[in-house]
Amino acid sequence: MKVDRGWIWRVLLLTSLVATAIRAQDEESDVQVSDADELSLNEEELKVLVAEEEEEVDVSGKDGGDENVSFQVIYKTPVPTGDVYFVETFDDGSLERWQLSKTVKGDADEEISKYDGKWAVEQLKENRVPGDQGLVLKSRAKHHAIAAMLARPFVFKDEPLVVQYEVNFQDGIDCGGAYIKLLSDTGSLTLVGTDGFRVLLMSTTEQFQDRTPYTIMFGPDKCGEDYKLHFIFRHQNPLNKDWEEKHAKRPDVDLKKFYTDRKTHLYTLVLNPDNSYEMFIDQSSVSHGSLLHDVVPPVNPLKEIDDPADSKPQDWDERAKIPDPEAVKPDDWDEDAPAKIEDPDAVKPEGWLDEESDFIPDPNAEKPEDWDEEMDGEWEAPQIPNPACETAPGCGKWKRPMINNLEYKGKWKAPLVDNPNYQGAWKPRKISNPDYFEDLQPFKMTPIKALGLELWSMTSDIYFDNFIITSQKEVADRWASDSWGLKKLVASANEPGIFAQLMTAAEERPWLWIIYLLTVGLPVGLLVLFCWPKKADDGYAYKKTDLPQANVEEEEEEEEEEEGAANKEDKEAEATEATAAAEAAEEDEDIEDDAEDLMDEEEEEEEGEEEKEEEESTAQQPLDHEGEEEEEEEATQESPKQTTRKRRARKD
Repeated sequence: MKVDRGWIWRVLLLTSLVATAIRAQDEESDVQVSDADELSLNEEELKVLVAEEEEEVDVSGKDGGDENVSFQVIYKTPVPTGDVYFVETFDDGSLERWQLSKTVKGDADEEISKYDGKWAVEQLKENRVPGDQGLVLKSRAKHHAIAAMLARPFVFKDEPLVVQYEVNFQDGIDCGGAYIKLLSDTGSLTLVGTDGFRVLLMSTTEQFQDRTPYTIMFGPDKCGEDYKLHFIFRHQNPLNKDWEEKHAKRPDVDLKKFYTDRKTHLYTLVLNPDNSYEMFIDQSSVSHGSLLHDVVPPVNPLKEIDDPADSKPQDWDERAKIPDPEAVKPDDWDEDAPAKIEDPDAVKPEGWLDEESDFIPDPNAEKPEDWDEEMDGEWEAPQIPNPACETAPGCGKWKRPMINNLEYKGKWKAPLVDNPNYQGAWKPRKISNPDYFEDLQPFKMTPIKALGLELWSMTSDIYFDNFIITSQKEVADRWASDSWGLKKLVASANEPGIFAQLMTAAEERPWLWIIYLLTVGLPVGLLVLFCWPKKADDGYAYKKTDLPQANVEEEEEEEEEEEGAANKEDKEAEATEATAAAEAAEEDEDIEDDAEDLMDEEEEEEEGEEEKEEEESTAQQPLDHEGEEEEEEEATQESPKQTTRKRRARKD
């Protein structure tokens, strides 16, 4: 089957479009990293992990499971496999080790400054894992603050810091945060309580609030269409002892879906002693950098700064171009000429109504009965378009239209030339920065002693779960597989079908409808193109028993050759016929001359003797015989045209 090249190119083009759309869809999502690579586990640990998950997952939906969960699992509270500084699962349903703040926010109005937001320990609304619970922010448009002490302070020396926890915006998020603060061990942060579990985070003068010193702030935050993932650390200037917040650069991926899909997401921060950091969402890296180079403002100030006492000299010329001092305005330059003038060639259209106005008072309008002229003023009928102007070219006083003035030149200005005194842009001189210092180990931050959440949100039901602080990334990954991994498994099992996912994606990105139509329409179009019966060009179809038909083009060429040969023969025949006619005319003239001679001889012979009558009769016989021969020759002669026609008839 012969395929048109145009269709091949169309197929290739549409295929490339589909591939581009799929690639764009993948780029909008996070770079998916395999579980084996992210968990950094050896082969034996992976086998054990898979075996444990297979034992825990029960797809049969045993009795006692949650009726609202379509995919049931057997959940066990995760236990850390290594050394940890803090863990919290909330599976016991209590907040005994956590302390609610009872103070007020320092920079807010008194009416809204109280930390009176409610907290609760609950299960997820959707995709819940039976037996798993988390901390839920319950109030909207209120300040919330809650904190718990670490098992022991984390000191930034030779071990990495790994912080990890889960967040689920169950009702989406309008404006608010879900970040955590790792509170600094300043010596005034103490435990106060009646037993070993109930704690109260407070300094010597105030309870936990927005001004409580912290070392690191990490987590998601959103307001409007600004989606953020904070990583902020506080650094102390070694010279003046001032504290300054350092903000890490923004992640390289689009964070919107983590705030809108209402799924549980895992947030991880890793700080290394070599001053490198990396942030993960769902175990996929979204940002990485250096504490020395990828934070704003930088940790170390500039060695040199502009001299604040330096000022630009009065005679410093920064003008690169100046008006030509030798230029003179031309004599014919009229600066007063207007830019627009009336068109002198314009003529008022016929039928223009000078006495009529474009709008007139509505004759049918009536003053309202409750109109009070003392309060409302004199009543006037509303204006309506003048009916008389509907058919006329215009109403009111006619004015000539304005046109551009060809004589207009505007204000004259001297042309610019290079400034011979140009000195360049002035800059203050550089001096040594008196506040310069060099801290090559910003990783060595203030030790942390507690974990706190100090939040304000316009959306309620923000879910937190499975906090862990450790120095080993492998421990945090294993912790995630035993907790967040089950949530992800349940959520995947409850995902809608592929058709529903395609419809949802098209609602968010309407341009996907084009891809869908092309993907469905292209195979259908090709099927119709190649499989639909093609109508025959001729008015009849050949039977299978018919002899092979000659090529149409060859037949046309033979007919053209035959027509050319026939035309050539016709021309030759016409030339031959003309020659024969000329010869026949000459023979007729000769015959007439002979006849006249014979007549003369007969007259002479009649005057002669009777004896010669026999000779005349005998002379007449040869003449008669000669005439008969000439008639036979004329009868046998045929025109060349008749000969050609007979030959063509025999050929046909």
